[in-house]
Formats: sequence, C-alpha cells, structure tokens
Amino acid sequence: MAHAHDNSNVRRIWNVFFILSIITIVEVLLGIFKPEALHLNGWGTSWLNWIFIILTLAKAYGITWTFMHMEGEKTWFRRAVVWTAVFLIIYLVTLLLIEGDYLYDTLAPLVRW
Repeated sequence: MAHAHDNSNVRRIWNVFFILSIITIVEVLLGIFKPEALHLNGWGTSWLNWIFIILTLAKAYGITWTFMHMEGEKTWFRRAVVWTAVFLIIYLVTLLLIEGDYLYDTLAPLVRW
C-alpha cells in the first residue's frame, strides 16, 4: 500500500529549501562581489563580515527549528538548545574577532595585505 504524502509537510520542506537557498545565494553573491560600501569598519570588523555572521546564524536557526523539529518540543528544551548554541557562537565569534584584530595589528608592519 502506497503512503500518501502530506501536502503541508511537502510544502514546508520546499519553503525551507527556498528560504535557505535564497540566504545562501545572497551570501555567495556578497562573497563574490564584496561591495565596497560594506568594507567600512563596523563594530570590530567590516559590515560585510557582520552580514555573513548574521545570515549564517539565521540559516543555522532555520535548520535547527525545522529539521530537528524544535517547534514541537517543550519550551524549556527549545531554550536550552537554542540559548546554549547562541552563547557558544557569540563566544566563538568574539574570540575570532579579538584574535584576528590582534594578528592584523601585529603582522601589519610585516605583511603587505
């Protein structure tokens, strides 16, 4: 006996696919063209880097929410998973920006960028 596909689930998967594809296409286009206006220094790094960080976090959240079925979980469990990941990612990004800035300042006299 063949199983009938639930149209809402199929539609949902396609919606997630298109949303993640659009975000990925925007990231790739920004990476290829690197608009000069986004190279102005923002908080700790260029605006282009911040856009990449935010878009990547949005994709990670969408993947977690959809494919790990977090919308059906209890609130405390969702918060435990999401907030743990958010704090670890913020910590990692902060360390990367601090170390990158230090290396740039240290190596700037020695390396022609």
